[in-house]
Amino acid sequence: MAPLYSFVPKPKKQFLGPLVISTWDAGIRANEAAWKILSQTEGHVLDAVEKGVMVTESENNCCVGLSGNPDREGIVTLDASIMDDQYNIGSVAALERIAHPISVARAVMEKTPHVMLVGEGAQQFAVAQGFELMPQQLSPDADKAYHDWLKKSEYHPLINIENSANKDRQHGPFAPDRYDDGTFNHDTIGMVAIDGKGRLSGACTTSGMGFKMRGRVGDSPIIGAGLYVDNQVGAATSTGHGEEMIRIAGCHQVVEYMRAGHSPEKACRMAVERALQMRGDKLKEKQIGFIAVNKNGEHGAFALQKGFTYSVQSNQIANQVFKADSLW
Repeated sequence: MAPLYSFVPKPKKQFLGPLVISTWDAGIRANEAAWKILSQTEGHVLDAVEKGVMVTESENNCCVGLSGNPDREGIVTLDASIMDDQYNIGSVAALERIAHPISVARAVMEKTPHVMLVGEGAQQFAVAQGFELMPQQLSPDADKAYHDWLKKSEYHPLINIENSANKDRQHGPFAPDRYDDGTFNHDTIGMVAIDGKGRLSGACTTSGMGFKMRGRVGDSPIIGAGLYVDNQVGAATSTGHGEEMIRIAGCHQVVEYMRAGHSPEKACRMAVERALQMRGDKLKEKQIGFIAVNKNGEHGAFALQKGFTYSVQSNQIANQVFKADSLW
């Protein structure tokens, strides 16, 4: 039987060598950690992307790691995914009180037959693997942001939700698309890289939307939406409104556009255009952005709205931040 799809391989371009690309300007510091591994002759790209995003998980910021903004019940929940050059995948979602969800995702990939663990089960697995259970508390910045949001939204965390009186309450308010200062309510450290032997891998980790509905999960732990790697073609990761990334299986689309012969930047742009074609005006207050690297070590990025930045380091490019082109 003939294959469903047939791709004609194009002549290979010169391999540009190892490269790491990550989302946002915080990616500069993540890249530094990844590059320490990628710059070594025997450095493996999977180790590089894990160590890279762990830097951001440890920093004080709004949207990654235990210092991130909580859900609307005041609890920080973390999502992460990782994928290597052999199509091995691992992810966790709604994980609480673990400092490095990306490392738990890697443990899921390497030490279980599964590809995703969530919630209490993910935490139990992490503890069994020796990860420290951290205190259930908010960082000072997150605590202030949360109580400011409570005042503005007039939301009251539900106690004894099983009671009939509470069941009648509406599900909202939901997480805002933007914060009061106009910035989008999302962020992720997503990283994809290629090492000196041409191996690709990627990692993505986040605390998700600030003040999200309890149990909400975005694209970051969803392979194909927030991250995808095909070692024959390239790798991509995303940032922005997770529901929209899931809707179009965004990162998988980017990789497939590269498979069809498009450059990483053009592939990212085509995925953004696809989302806009599907959703139109519903995306006016939302951001979606992609970064990608192909098998030759070429990189690119594109976003829907202005303001998306990304960081790149390679033998040719000193670790620096770039502004992504956008449709709007």
